[in-house]
Amino acid sequence: MNREMYEKGLGIRRATLGDAYVDKALSQVDDFTRDLQELVTTYCWGEVWGREGLDRKTRSTINLAMISALNRPHELAAHVRGAINNGLSLDEIKEILLQVGIYCGVPAMVDSFRIAKEVLREINAK
Repeated sequence: MNREMYEKGLGIRRATLGDAYVDKALSQVDDFTRDLQELVTTYCWGEVWGREGLDRKTRSTINLAMISALNRPHELAAHVRGAINNGLSLDEIKEILLQVGIYCGVPAMVDSFRIAKEVLREINAK
């Protein structure tokens, strides 16, 4: 593992998803999942999210669309929080999910709206 890229990725991951989310994920690491967490943090967050080609807001936009299209509700909830942290407005999130409905199907859009609404309710309750 490239320790420098891991630390870079960990910083980006924390800034996007929040300390509580990352701390929970890392606290559950065991011998089976250690390599997974290191790979995700180093390559996903460090190598890709850490590139200069796109800003974090744009990367969050792309992630919301792709994760909604792939119907990955757990990841979508995390990335709705991340999108807010990376500067997306509620209207921008809504527009992304509407676009998903047109190109990926209404069920994907409906599920994505439901998950996003739950996350936004939790954020506003704090």
